[in-house]
Amino acid sequence: MTSGSNPLTAGQSVLKPDRPVGIVGYGAYVPRYRLPGREVSRVWTGGLSGTPVQEKAVAGLDEDVITMSIEAAQNALKRAGIDPRHIRAVWIGSESHPYAVKPSSTVVAESIGAAPNVQAADWQFACKAGTEAIQAGIGFVGSGMGRFVLAIGVDTAQGRPGDALEYTAAAGGAAFILGAAEESLALIQGSYSYVTDTPDFWRRADQTYPSHGDRFTGEPAYFQHTLSAGQRLMEMMGTEVLGFTDEQITPGLLSNLVGNIYAGSSLLGLTATLDVAEPGDRILLVSYGSGAGSDAFDLLVGDRIAERRDRAPHTRDYVARRTEIDYALYTRYRGKLLVE
Repeated sequence: MTSGSNPLTAGQSVLKPDRPVGIVGYGAYVPRYRLPGREVSRVWTGGLSGTPVQEKAVAGLDEDVITMSIEAAQNALKRAGIDPRHIRAVWIGSESHPYAVKPSSTVVAESIGAAPNVQAADWQFACKAGTEAIQAGIGFVGSGMGRFVLAIGVDTAQGRPGDALEYTAAAGGAAFILGAAEESLALIQGSYSYVTDTPDFWRRADQTYPSHGDRFTGEPAYFQHTLSAGQRLMEMMGTEVLGFTDEQITPGLLSNLVGNIYAGSSLLGLTATLDVAEPGDRILLVSYGSGAGSDAFDLLVGDRIAERRDRAPHTRDYVARRTEIDYALYTRYRGKLLVE
C-alpha cells in the first residue's frame, strides 16, 4: 500500500492502494443460541448484578470459528456472484481458532471451492484481527497481485466462569470479498491504523481463559485508540462526523442483542449497516483490538448495493433467529463442564 498525498508525515498519512479497491460481496453469520445476561447474573450474583447486554449469541456443539467462517463466506459469495476459484487469498482473523497448530483458513478455502490455487493464512490481533485482514486485502488487490481476496473476522465466546467477560463474550462473524472498485458495492476510500502497547487484555498460550486489566480497559485502551483512529482518518479525508450516515442499525445496538463478538464485532456492524445503506451513503468503520490498536475505514456506498444485498440473509435475520438457553446448557455447549 502507498501513502496518500496528505501533507502529514508518512506515518500519519491515509492508507490508499495504487488502484481503487472496494467490497464486492459481504456476508454475516450469528448462531441461533442465546444466553440472556440475567442468566449469568442469576448463577453468579443471585440476580443482584446488572447485565451490560440483553443477551449473547452462543455457538452450538457443532459450531466453531471454521464452520461460522464458511457460513459467512458463502453468504459473501452469493452477494458477490463470483466463482470462488477467482479468489486469490483467504484470510481469517480470530482469537479463538479451533486448532493451536493447524490453520482455519485452509479448511475454509477448501470448503468454499477456492483451493488449491490460493494463498491462505490466519490473522491475530485480538478483536481487530478481521479488519487487519481487510487492510492487507486492500493492498493485495490494489497492487494487482490478485483479483479477489476473502477477509473474515469470526470468534467464539471466551470468558472465565463468573468473570465480567462471560456476560458479553459471544459468537459470530462476517466475511468480505474485496475486489476492484468497478466491481464493488462499496468503495474503500481510505484507511488508517493507530496502535500502542497498552496491556488491557491478554491470554497466554497455556491459559484457557483471557485476563483483563480493568483500569486500562476504558480511557487508555478502547477510547484512546478508537477515537484517535477515527478522528485522524476524518481529518485526512477532509470530512466531519456529519458527513457520515446515521446508521439505522448501529454496532452498539447489535452488540446489545448478540454480545461482543471480538474479531467479528465491528465487521458485523458493517454488514448490518450495508443491509440498510443507500447509494451515496458514507460509512465510518472503526475497529478495536486489545493490546492495543484500531483500524479506521472510510467507505462510500455504490449503486450495486440495492440489487446485491438481498441475495443472502441480512444480519438482522440472524439476530431475529434465536433459541434461548439456560446457563447449564451454555456450560455444556462451551465445554466448561469437565467430564472424566
